[in-house]
Amino acid sequence: MSGQSLSTVMKGFSNPVELLRNSRSGIYVYPVVAPEFSNWRSEQMAWRHTAVLFDQTHHMDELIVEGPDAEAFLAYVGINAFSNFDLNRAKHFVPVTPAGHVVGDMIIFREREDKFVLVGRQPTANWTKFQAAIGKWNVRLVHDPRSDSRPEGERVLRTHYRYQIQGPDANKILDAINGGPVPEIKFFHVDWINVGSKRVQALRHGMAGAPGLEIWGPYSDKAYILSTILEAAEKTGVDLRRVGSRAYSTNTLESGWIPSPLPGIYSGDGMMADYRDWLGADAYEAVGSIGGSFVSDNVEDYYTNPFELGYGFYIGWKKDDFIGKEALAKLKDASTNRKKVTFEWNPEDVVKVIASNFEEGTPYKWIDFPQPNYASSTADMVMNGDKMVGMSMFNGYSYNERRVLSLGVVSPDINVGDVLTLKWGEPEATQKTSVEPHRQAEIRVRVSPTPYAAEARENYADSWRTKASR
Repeated sequence: MSGQSLSTVMKGFSNPVELLRNSRSGIYVYPVVAPEFSNWRSEQMAWRHTAVLFDQTHHMDELIVEGPDAEAFLAYVGINAFSNFDLNRAKHFVPVTPAGHVVGDMIIFREREDKFVLVGRQPTANWTKFQAAIGKWNVRLVHDPRSDSRPEGERVLRTHYRYQIQGPDANKILDAINGGPVPEIKFFHVDWINVGSKRVQALRHGMAGAPGLEIWGPYSDKAYILSTILEAAEKTGVDLRRVGSRAYSTNTLESGWIPSPLPGIYSGDGMMADYRDWLGADAYEAVGSIGGSFVSDNVEDYYTNPFELGYGFYIGWKKDDFIGKEALAKLKDASTNRKKVTFEWNPEDVVKVIASNFEEGTPYKWIDFPQPNYASSTADMVMNGDKMVGMSMFNGYSYNERRVLSLGVVSPDINVGDVLTLKWGEPEATQKTSVEPHRQAEIRVRVSPTPYAAEARENYADSWRTKASR
């Protein structure tokens, strides 16, 4: 398919939804890291009760943006305010299309006045690269894509390792590797600490709502950093659990970030048509998939805007211009904006679905534990009677909460505590290799707060996760 583009691929289908629902890319993989180091239940429990070590080295793209125009360029591409973005800070960076549809998100670090590092899923990296290609910005971009999903034994190399130590006992380990108390680092600020003989950068962060630091450095130091952390945990007596790829993605169910909204790039003329021509036929956007019970001929029914995902409060309205500003101004107070919630799945209905796989005949769609990651984006219908009032977008099981949970959006008139019905399973067969023959089930879901975990709601830093739920 050399020389082909997303536009070329889309021409083979009646609409983008048909392309995405029939993708044969398989399950969404968190690569390289072992599925489990102990067992995923104990690994989930550890971020609530002791401490965990997340290896974030392989599943995210990294994009370095530097040059005299770096700040102005990124302020134009993303919705974020940059007036308060000092050195050694991080932000949750979100770009949108000219129509105001979310493209994706990344964490952006400011390392120098003229250098930024973006870390996250590929759609935002691709969009940022495109904007640099079509603009006249004095910037240089270096892209380090995520590790191969299926390396088949081939050697894997990255520019940086990236670890996160998190949990109630995390500071005991951090003090030990630092050779003394680590400095007080404000939320989403960056400072330097020691890891044995290495000096490393550290971001105050907490993916599941518990205290922790994210550290990174040259990939060649990865083995030394890992051994130093593990040795410190042993010496301090902390039950540190390395978290495998099975449990890793489920931490967000407790803390409320939706990690995989469908990039809103499959429709629109002008810049959007040029972007689809620019994207390769092997890009994430071309091979990604939609899974779930919601089927619409209009791909825009799957899109979201920043207000629906809880990102509206950090839009930089005072900036002279940024992509999507005019559209977002119209959407800001729109009565049609949905709101982000957590859906708590009824345990009896979940057990009914699982039990069908022990009976004769076609079972309900299997619910894989701890996370049914069978598509890169999920869209399950949430119904109030015969009316669709929401969309479940990311689901999984929390051993800490003893519940299957999902994150998604609902109509503004739906309230916390309302009991709705989620349609689980796909209405017709597709070509997705990750989906077995099955029938649909109805699962009762209770609309719940976001973040769901009380620890994250009550003790998390004053960030978008808590502000967005107010």
